[in-house]
Amino acid sequence: MDDRREPPKPAVRASDRDRDGALRVLAAALAEGRLEPHEHEIRSERALRARTADDLAALTADLPAPAPTRSEQDRRDLSDWLAEWRYWLGGAVIMSGIWAAHSAQKGELTHYWPVTPLGVWAAVLIAIAIWPRDTDRRDQSDSG
Repeated sequence: MDDRREPPKPAVRASDRDRDGALRVLAAALAEGRLEPHEHEIRSERALRARTADDLAALTADLPAPAPTRSEQDRRDLSDWLAEWRYWLGGAVIMSGIWAAHSAQKGELTHYWPVTPLGVWAAVLIAIAIWPRDTDRRDQSDSG
């Protein structure tokens, strides 16, 4: 039997940003009816006095993370959309390289066939950008 044990890890000190995050979770839980006002007040006071990240985690462990705001969701959507364009660019480089190698092998410029898949892919990405989002319908279908 091995008596060696890992020493306990030192507690990580909580920052003001960590406390603000915990307070946002608590406020969202109060707004959703997950916490009573009195319990929210107690937990908020403890969050403001918390010294470690573990202290904060204990205050919010039984609560779900709040849903992202509209602006946060819009930022994520834009980031995802731009990432898709980077994938498109990578595909364009690869397909163009294949086309160039094939043309070099033939000794002449052949039809630029990557225009078809790249055009369709770009059209889909543009459609995603301009297609109206029906967030109300999506929110209702998620909730039941």
